[in-house]
Amino acid sequence: MSQRRKLAAGNWKMNGLSADLAKLRQLIDTYPNPGCEVLVCPPATLLDRVRALTADKTIALGGQDCHFAVNGAHTGDISARMLADAGAEYIILGHSERRTAYGETDALVKSKSSAAIAAGLVAVICVGETLEQRKGGGTLEVIGEQIIGSVPEGASEDAIVIAYEPIWAIGTGRTPTLAQIAEVHDFIRAQLRMRDDGFAADGVRLLYGGSVKPSNAEEIFGVSNVDGALVGGASLDPTDFGAIVSALEAAA
Repeated sequence: MSQRRKLAAGNWKMNGLSADLAKLRQLIDTYPNPGCEVLVCPPATLLDRVRALTADKTIALGGQDCHFAVNGAHTGDISARMLADAGAEYIILGHSERRTAYGETDALVKSKSSAAIAAGLVAVICVGETLEQRKGGGTLEVIGEQIIGSVPEGASEDAIVIAYEPIWAIGTGRTPTLAQIAEVHDFIRAQLRMRDDGFAADGVRLLYGGSVKPSNAEEIFGVSNVDGALVGGASLDPTDFGAIVSALEAAA
């Protein structure tokens, strides 16, 4: 079985000003050499300053979205190549907030992921079902379609990370049962193994996201095929995010 390095990814979303960089300094000082990979995805306005803080550190830097084009007349958009130039190593794509608020389709997520990979970024591709889809028994069908539609053909296992984020659990305080998380993560692994393009499915890291907090991180990280977490609100608090990192270190 492939040895996948655990990953704790923090998504700051549309939060963070210069003053908030002190929180990141606290995290770096507390975890100068973490036993897992730690990723922070701040707003684009802070990328350069975060890069300065994390230079020669063990915390990776990521963006939150990109345009599928390399450049051009796309006012207000940022290309994957620009993010890489700003120091990003990862990028979050297809987050449920963008799928629902901006109508992003699987095809668009795939095109963005292809652009990110071409720019040398690792694409953290998000998938997840709504509460109605969960209640209707359509969770696995939805996830399967998103995996097929969003993951670029020919992508290597090192170029992508899959994050399962049940939409109904994001920021709500509600969390699926451990059995539900295991079912979806095992299903995602099986779906990746079915690809016929030379894909090494066992090398892809699968993250869980959706109301991950210090109080439930340890048990979530003990679930089959959970290789870490994509953390939202808790990643803005260095104490909470640090506790999640510690839990993941223990599971590594």
